[in-house]
Amino acid sequence: MSHSDTDWRAGLDETDAALIDDYQSEFPVVEEPFRVVADDLDTTEADVVARVERLRESGVFRRFGAVLNPPVIGSSTLAAVRAPNDRFDEVVATINDYRQVNHNYRRDHEWNVWFVVTAASRERRDAILDEIETETGCTVLNLPMLTDYYIDLEFPVVNDDAFARESVAETDASATRISESATGDLSPLEADLLLEIQDGFPLTRTPYRDIADAIDANVADVLDATERLLADGCIKRVGCVVNHVVTGFRNNCMVVWNVPDDQLDDRGESVGELPYVTLCYHRPRRPALDWEYNLFTMVHGREADAVDAKIDELAADHLPFEHERLYSTETLKQTGARYDELV
Repeated sequence: MSHSDTDWRAGLDETDAALIDDYQSEFPVVEEPFRVVADDLDTTEADVVARVERLRESGVFRRFGAVLNPPVIGSSTLAAVRAPNDRFDEVVATINDYRQVNHNYRRDHEWNVWFVVTAASRERRDAILDEIETETGCTVLNLPMLTDYYIDLEFPVVNDDAFARESVAETDASATRISESATGDLSPLEADLLLEIQDGFPLTRTPYRDIADAIDANVADVLDATERLLADGCIKRVGCVVNHVVTGFRNNCMVVWNVPDDQLDDRGESVGELPYVTLCYHRPRRPALDWEYNLFTMVHGREADAVDAKIDELAADHLPFEHERLYSTETLKQTGARYDELV
């Protein structure tokens, strides 16, 4: 374990560890959620609020609140360009200037800039890609998610695990088709709620009451709407959102596989259940651009060697097909998807 991995845990006690590992999801959807958590942890409500605030300020938590699900609410896609080295910064600046671009990473591959676009409709999403192609002069590889086998960045981090989810027991994966033309079909209250919480919940004893006051709604209605949005998949989870880089999982590799189409669902579901795979999904081939890969997996780890070893195992035992490994080498932009236009 590196020195930096040791440093982030300095001064943390068992209560901090429980908040970090056990409350990334299923934070109570009640008017006073911190009181419920305090009872579970045998401490006080004020202590839990103070601890979450401290962990957020130190960077262990990105935020406290809801993790929203862009493909369910609007139309989202993963895209890539081949940015020339002498124009790299210029191309990235053009892409990042779009507020609909919420993630952008440099990867060690011919396609070296990988970004996510989330818009209100498939038409607007694709128009943005066309604009980026025109403005940068770079061909855009458009790879919308077609099937979700397993996607979850919730995993324990207060440990010595070499890779994410190493100490997680069993996972259920299933083939869930994703529509490129999804709309959340939100009520006015739900739309107002999503806009209010997109950057996180207020860190107070009564976050739902404060959200209700901000959107001029009844707190009981806000609690009901939150439960509905969780059930519908518009909200994936409510809790403390961990910064995996700060907590030591700074090496991630996106692996793309050329899986026979008639084996895709079986392979995707079985691989999605492996404890070291954090993401597994189907995206289209683009043979016109020499892109023949249709299954994407992600492995997160503390050290690159451990991640590579797991990918070797994945290729040998589960996916004996042509593949490429695209390591993330630089974060170019990382924000939550913006919902102003979507809702």
